[in-house]
Amino acid sequence: MDQLQLLYAALIAFVTGLAIAYIALLVWTPPPLYELPSEKNYRVPTNPTTVRPLPSIHDAASLDLSIIIPAYNETQRLPTMLSSTLEHLVSFPKRSFEILIIDDGSSDGTTTAALKLAAERPKADIRVVQLERNRGKGGAVRHGMLHARGRRLLMADADGASRFSDIEFLLTALDDLAPAKSDAAGVAIGSRAHLVKTEAVVKRSFLRNLLMYGLHTVLRIAGVGHVRDTQCGFKLFSRAAARALFSRQHLATWIFDVELLLLAKTLRIPVAEVPVTWHEVAGSKLSVVRDSLQMLRDLLILRANQMLGRWATREEEKFKAD
Repeated sequence: MDQLQLLYAALIAFVTGLAIAYIALLVWTPPPLYELPSEKNYRVPTNPTTVRPLPSIHDAASLDLSIIIPAYNETQRLPTMLSSTLEHLVSFPKRSFEILIIDDGSSDGTTTAALKLAAERPKADIRVVQLERNRGKGGAVRHGMLHARGRRLLMADADGASRFSDIEFLLTALDDLAPAKSDAAGVAIGSRAHLVKTEAVVKRSFLRNLLMYGLHTVLRIAGVGHVRDTQCGFKLFSRAAARALFSRQHLATWIFDVELLLLAKTLRIPVAEVPVTWHEVAGSKLSVVRDSLQMLRDLLILRANQMLGRWATREEEKFKAD
């Protein structure tokens, strides 16, 4: 076989490889996120059988703070988290708030439990939304963000692993980026990076720590190396930032945090990383090996779609933070 034939063979192999990779991308790329008609409603404990229409993120803000809690089979952990959340919130009587509990297709009666917990706290504005099927944490958070009423919107995990009172640090950081009375965009994210060498992380299994460091290395390569902790489930958004980011979100799986941070970078929305107190809580739904591999796959899907322009934000569509 002469050199020309070798060149043709190499070219054919290269084109074939690209075609296979593109087909794999099309197959693995998730369909657009959507909402079913029944999911555009919420329930309150005073009349749990009656549904009411949810507002839109495109409406003007009508209160100070929205807390979005994604909940998948959280009957055991939700009561403690909700108690600590409300204990802090009621200490600021001049700050209006709402809590949106998004039941992500649970099978353990999370909606019923959430309504019962809300009934025990009649003075708190607690809304419960039930998704018909499990979408993934990112899908549940997105749903709550797109239907919240606050000027500031916080996503907080139902396990209560992050100390809720640390929201004050996030609010202060966000005010520096995007004053509450303006329509500026900004994001303040909780970070556990300062805990890397503390007992909270050291006591984790060797495999979990190994995968954590591996993920951080991959994330630096992917373009979010400027953020030390992308996965902390305690993130605060201005209304303008939430509107810009969650309306462009494509992924509903664990990697959705990374997508949001990449979008913020593309849209030039400033992000502040704020140290928070965090502790491990039993009952995690995360399967270390399986979900780490899924996160790696989804990260490749995310970057490939962005690089090929399939999910790219065009220059003229860029959100103007000012």
